[in-house]
Formats: sequence, C-alpha cells, structure tokens
Amino acid sequence: MAFELPPLPYPKNALEPHMSAQTFEFHYGKHHQAYVTNLNNLVKDTPAASQSLEEIILASAKDESKVGIFNNAAQVWNHTFFWHCMKPNGGGAPTGALADRIEKTFGGLDKFKEAFKAAAVGQFGSGWAWLVLDGGELKITKTANAVTPMINGQKALLTVDVWEHAYYLDFQNRRPDFVQTFLDKLVNWDFVAENLAKA
Repeated sequence: MAFELPPLPYPKNALEPHMSAQTFEFHYGKHHQAYVTNLNNLVKDTPAASQSLEEIILASAKDESKVGIFNNAAQVWNHTFFWHCMKPNGGGAPTGALADRIEKTFGGLDKFKEAFKAAAVGQFGSGWAWLVLDGGELKITKTANAVTPMINGQKALLTVDVWEHAYYLDFQNRRPDFVQTFLDKLVNWDFVAENLAKA
C-alpha cells in the first residue's frame, strides 16, 4: 500500500504569525510531499512496500545501498512528528511528570530551552534538534540531514526542524530567532507529555 502525505493537525495558517501559511505551502505541500512521493517510487514492487515506515527506517539505516530509501522514509517520519510538536497558541510551560523530569534533568525550563536552542543553532547545515528518552533518561541531541533518533535506540519526544526550508521564508537566515519562537510560541507540550507517558 502506498504511503500518503498525512494530514496536518491544524490548518496551514493556524500558526501565524509565527509560521506562515506560505511556509506550510512549501514545507508541507512541496518538501514533505516530495519525500512521500520519492519513497513510494523507491519501494514500489519491493518487499519494503508492505512494511511500516518505522520498519523501513530501521532496515535501511545501516545499509549503504538503501541510503535513498532511508533518507526519504526518515524525512517522512521526521516531518510528520514535527508538525505534531507544534500547535496554535503553543509554548508556555509543560506540567506534571514532564515538567518534573525537565526540572530534574536540566534544572528548569529556562535551562532546557537554552540547551535545546544551542543544539538546534549549533547543528551545522541541515538537520534536527531533539529531546529524546535514552535509556530512561531525558537527553537533548541533534542529528544531521534525515537521521532520526530511533536508529540509535532513542525515543523521540520533541523536535525542531533546522533545515533552511523550515524557516527561511519567515526568518531568512535568523535560525536562532526561529528556534526561540518555536520554544516560546509553538511547542505543543501536551504532545511531548503524551510521548513521554507512552515511552
């Protein structure tokens, strides 16, 4: 069964003024769609065509002959996850168990934001910054290009996309401003908490 572009969890203009409908037209409508299309073309008439996205990612991650499949499958997964990491009127502060874990691990929300922003801004070139659960511990990590935490045995809780196409229409070259806006105005802490609870 062919993969499809999953629906956004909100309208394309729902995150304005922090992320424009125009950005979604290109980032979701063009880039994300291209990864889905490419993946379908690459796995057509192969055993991978009947596998889940996660199965394809894990099976192709260490196989140099399947780098194209991995890159497109991982980018489909990463982007779908990223859209859910944001919501209208997002930001604010986490509550409950998630807040407690952030306090214990990072020394509070402000220190978490500093460390997460440093990872995102410090990712050279294209990639992602992540909050993950690794061996039961919260960690901040960053990955290049399409790399996704699951191939390292980590559970993704939160991500921000720092490929230039994620922010260039709204922020031009100001990646730090984009990441700060993501943390202050867009983060869907409920989604992060759900991911932690299911881990």
